[in-house]
Amino acid sequence: MITKNKKPSIHYVVRQPKIKTEKPPLVILMHGVGSNEQNMFSFADSLPDNFLVVSARGPLTLRPNGYAWFQAQIMPDRSIINEEQAENSRKEIIQFIDDLKNVEDFDEEQVYLMGFSQGGIMSYSVALTEPEKIKGIAVMSGRLLSEVKPLIVSDERLKKLNIFVSHGTHDSVLKFGYATDAVDYLHSKGLQPEFHQYPEDHTINQQMLGDVVNWLSNQSK
Repeated sequence: MITKNKKPSIHYVVRQPKIKTEKPPLVILMHGVGSNEQNMFSFADSLPDNFLVVSARGPLTLRPNGYAWFQAQIMPDRSIINEEQAENSRKEIIQFIDDLKNVEDFDEEQVYLMGFSQGGIMSYSVALTEPEKIKGIAVMSGRLLSEVKPLIVSDERLKKLNIFVSHGTHDSVLKFGYATDAVDYLHSKGLQPEFHQYPEDHTINQQMLGDVVNWLSNQSK
């Protein structure tokens, strides 16, 4: 049975476009592990005025006001993830985009994902497996899961996907090599991501935010 006018199952907060149009572009913000939707939403007023901005909360509760998209154990040489949770969240975000259509007005051809850390991981996981739903992604201090690679679609389906990648060269949580590995993989798929690196740790500073805002602004022109 198909449920019509289904409300989104993921909790979110929203900033309506400051410049009103009938169908604004949409950017969905996704936080890192242990954080919440308000963390990324703190950047909302810096984002382009013509965008509908939605900041989503990860479905897993780790502690009061601390959420995640999946559980992960980070080790010096690798990360062990809960694959089932990661896959469930990938599917839930895809469904979330569909359900948002029932409650928010936006251009379905201009949907962007912007994620930090685990939110960046989920941005890769969704866009590279369902590129028809996503116009572009901004991945900040994230990585591309090897577990997702078997699900990634053909190069032909990916060719219209726009990608921004940024990472701190001194990142102590998700090492900088994750960024270069992902960029190399994207190149192998025929994609040309815009790649920025900074002498920073696992964080978002004003320069990083400025660069991603410029990228997002140029996308919607």
